Amino acid sequence: MDPTHRGPDEFGHDRNGSAQDAGRRRPTRDPLTPDFGQQTPQQARIVPLISGDLLLTVNPVDGSEVEPCRPGEQPAEPVRRTPAERADRERAAAPPVPPGPPVLQLPLLQREDERERLVRLLARGRSVRLTGPAGSGRTALLEAVAADCAQLAPDGVVRLSGHKRTVTDLLYGLFDAVHDAPLHRPDRALLLAKLRTTGAVVVLDDLEFGGAALDELLDATPECAFLLAATPDVPAPGADSHLEEVFLAGLDGEASVVLMERVVERPLTEEETNWAGDLWFESEGLPLRFVQAGALLRRRDLLRADPTAYDEYGYLDSRPAQAPLPAEAPEPPLPSLGEGAAPAALLASGLSGAARDTLRFAVALGGEVPHQAHLPALVGDTHADAALGELAGCGLLSPAGPRYRLAAGVVAQLEAAGYGDDATDRARTAAQHYAWWAGHPSVTPARAVAESDAILAAMTQLVPGDGAGQTSVAVLLARSASPAFAAGLHWSAWEKSLRIGQEAARIAGEVAEEAYFHHELGVLALCTGNPDRARAELETSISMRGALADKPGAVAGRRALALVEDLSGGPAAGGVPLNEEIPAGRFEASSPGGPTVGLPVTMPRSYADETAVLPRQTAPKGAGSGADGRFAVLGGARRNLVAAGAGVLLAGVLGTVVTLGLTSNSDPQDDPAVSTEQSVSEDDGSEDELPADESTDDAVAPAPAPSATSSTPGPTGSEAVPTGSGSPSPGSSAPQDTPSSSGNPSSDGPTPSDKPTGPTKPPTPTKSTPPPTSESPSSPSPSDTPSPTDSATDGPSLPDSSDSASGPSGVTSASADESAAPSGSASPA
Repeated sequence: MDPTHRGPDEFGHDRNGSAQDAGRRRPTRDPLTPDFGQQTPQQARIVPLISGDLLLTVNPVDGSEVEPCRPGEQPAEPVRRTPAERADRERAAAPPVPPGPPVLQLPLLQREDERERLVRLLARGRSVRLTGPAGSGRTALLEAVAADCAQLAPDGVVRLSGHKRTVTDLLYGLFDAVHDAPLHRPDRALLLAKLRTTGAVVVLDDLEFGGAALDELLDATPECAFLLAATPDVPAPGADSHLEEVFLAGLDGEASVVLMERVVERPLTEEETNWAGDLWFESEGLPLRFVQAGALLRRRDLLRADPTAYDEYGYLDSRPAQAPLPAEAPEPPLPSLGEGAAPAALLASGLSGAARDTLRFAVALGGEVPHQAHLPALVGDTHADAALGELAGCGLLSPAGPRYRLAAGVVAQLEAAGYGDDATDRARTAAQHYAWWAGHPSVTPARAVAESDAILAAMTQLVPGDGAGQTSVAVLLARSASPAFAAGLHWSAWEKSLRIGQEAARIAGEVAEEAYFHHELGVLALCTGNPDRARAELETSISMRGALADKPGAVAGRRALALVEDLSGGPAAGGVPLNEEIPAGRFEASSPGGPTVGLPVTMPRSYADETAVLPRQTAPKGAGSGADGRFAVLGGARRNLVAAGAGVLLAGVLGTVVTLGLTSNSDPQDDPAVSTEQSVSEDDGSEDELPADESTDDAVAPAPAPSATSSTPGPTGSEAVPTGSGSPSPGSSAPQDTPSSSGNPSSDGPTPSDKPTGPTKPPTPTKSTPPPTSESPSSPSPSDTPSPTDSATDGPSLPDSSDSASGPSGVTSASADESAAPSGSASPA
């Protein structure tokens, strides 16, 4: 019965029913008590991805699964985006427009020479590195140059942000901007092949690396022209990079005053102009400082006009006409020079409460400003999204990719003003919110990737944490966000979240979560081509989940580990190395007629090579007793081992049957000549106790045919003592291997069935005796009166254990009835 595809006659379905009714599944049962606070269970978001030749299934429950792509499931070849598609993607990747009044658009002053030079170099296909201090207006200049170069390259202009991005992130970002490959992350070879044919003007802001990493970026894209913007503290490019260097300085005094007048939207007074001159000398003409200083003057104008005329959000109140005018307030003084050089705290004091809370969250997150859609939930105000417009109008924000972050120097200024005192509590609140948001099924991976910097900043702030529950919140956030980062193909953020989550789980003592993060790190290392790290992480995860009895997770880990061994050609794929100790109970199949690979006993591999399986017609060497014969029998394959065991059992059965037959034939119960005290020795009854792997042929001596002229061996393999017309006296003892009176050897030999398989000592030849005649009871026996011929022996006698086991009555052969006197003769008492 197949439990998945049941027949129509099972579980009450008749054969006349339709296939649709037979395969219909009962829907999930709704909660019985929805009013008691039970939430509807949400399905896990499982996303299949293609990473090179591997199929990655992001599973947030038991861990991601990875397997090779089947031949028919390979993704389609990445196609280039059209100009319309590139334009739509560029608009979607731009920072959102802040709500509220439109932000003032400022002109680009004293940058005409640099702008023309950059466009001219990019038109020639040269790459340029624009270096300037933070706040010098690099981002505004890049936007202007990008607009001028829109038609230079066949793949257009690609804008990228280097803020907290590596070389690999930028390479995949450039690939995604030019090519359309949904849910496909190409391997290194395909990525480089596509980037070699990409021709675009790449505008890269906030570059954070140089040297060999920058050389790698340039070498991978030979057909692209780069415009890189970096600060002076970023490492310089290599000597062979062939980059053009353009330095960006500050504005002069006249341009600074013009910029401030554009911000204030009125001409400056003489006092304000002098204050602007002092500020220019202090700030070295950085445009950001004059934008913020202009915001201070605009706020001063609001206070001087009517402090009560505007509400808390800066909008003009609708005051009744009959309301009396307030008394003229004294003119507020100009800010000091120090406040003009570091105006963040002073500007924040004039903002609304929601805007100040937003600044506190941004300081707690290391300068990362949450998206405006998250501000109402974080701040607790439904209108908190308007705070982003207030911050942007004051010059406290700067764009960073699809988001905003605090401008240069603002974080340090706000921390000095006390905005970072409750940073840990703010980070915990943000982490709890992001943990709920990132794991919600309605949130797409692209939205989670756009908020990755703020999410990672919240986790970093909580690990390691001294407060109660901080690391547990970080574990929860990493558990929710890491699958979204993986599905969104932002794998550097995926790796960072996994490592932070693993450390947080270790500190918090959450072993199950730590095992999950180890598993994900192993899968990530496998997909990025690092099998050694993947093996270590997966083995750690499997051991942890085995200790926790997490069977589904352990199975997922073993599958991934098996794939690692297959791809890396490890021990699981290459067999057992030479001279390796093979564990007991290990059997491996062998090809017909060939040697086996494993042995069922613990022994070196070199010994196993000597004990190969022999053909059926050839008997193994030393098949008898001894260690060599035993291991030779066990060295074969499973069928050879069964045949060897059957042969040993058959030999034991045959030996037992022959021995019992001889004993029954030589021990008649009605013969008074045989003493009832004659019995077999203690060794005779141990045949049934022989081990199965030892040959029973050694325990059974050759049994010659019974005759009156030859000595007959007893059950223990010792030769019988030949007697004359009567039996020996009770007081006499005969030696075991005493030859008979005849000097002729016996012609009877052992039968083929009784031939031993191992090397045994041949029996001592005996001499025949004349036929027994009827003598008087007083005639001496051969044992009492030995003849000269009887004393001659052909060889040393074999000792037997039955000699010591016999009593004073002596050892009597089992064939005493054949060597005794005829029935008519008398026997001594």
